[in-house]
Amino acid sequence: MKKVKISAVSYLNTKPFLYGLEHNNVANQIDLQLDIPSECARKLIAGEVELGLVPVAVIPKVKNAQVISDYCIGAIGEVKTVCVYSDCPMSEIETLYLDYQSRTSVALTKYLIQNYWKVTPKMVAAQAGYESKIAGKTAALIIGDRTIGLDTAYPYIYDLGTAWQDHTGLPFVFAAWVSNTELSDDFVTEFNAALQVGIAERAAVAATFQQGVSNFSVYDYYYKYINYELDTQKKIALERFLGAISPQTELVLR
Repeated sequence: MKKVKISAVSYLNTKPFLYGLEHNNVANQIDLQLDIPSECARKLIAGEVELGLVPVAVIPKVKNAQVISDYCIGAIGEVKTVCVYSDCPMSEIETLYLDYQSRTSVALTKYLIQNYWKVTPKMVAAQAGYESKIAGKTAALIIGDRTIGLDTAYPYIYDLGTAWQDHTGLPFVFAAWVSNTELSDDFVTEFNAALQVGIAERAAVAATFQQGVSNFSVYDYYYKYINYELDTQKKIALERFLGAISPQTELVLR
């Protein structure tokens, strides 16, 4: 049987999904590859995989894109691990480095800079090691597991999930399960069931990964900050965001 090639984000916030996929019969039907968000996006756009947990900003670039799952990486307000870190207030930032690992967070930052914060820093596409450049009037967008422990490192922290909600009144979807080909109804049903198993076992997953993390509650992260259901409000938010960054995009939700 030909397996469905899948690329998924390897961050801590995805571990419940990975647990579900590994503890379900669907594991025998998939070829799962773990990547950073930008690489997930590249593989899906290039057709190297048929399904990916990808930054939603790339949906307009995916041929025949369909959002196929009832689950996502989302937030209702504060997300905790997608932030701009700075030594000075947003109004004084002159240079802002943009994380190279996720296109959605970069697109969201640019949107908020223009429409919410209404400031004009020079925005720079970052490369590995850019985190060390934060100083004075130079700030940086940092996402994912690398943000753990930064809560007390800088006097100014701007959470993108909070900023988006303050601006729109909506939750936000950072990543969604997107396919570039027609997947069978049976597969989609079983895939969703596997993800549901993982979400139901978040407490156990959190306990497993807490051992390697200090000064950060993985349990709180899974239950207070990351919101996994792709519900009606998140679909509205997703359409609004894609409409803002790519007005011609027709969002297909399966």
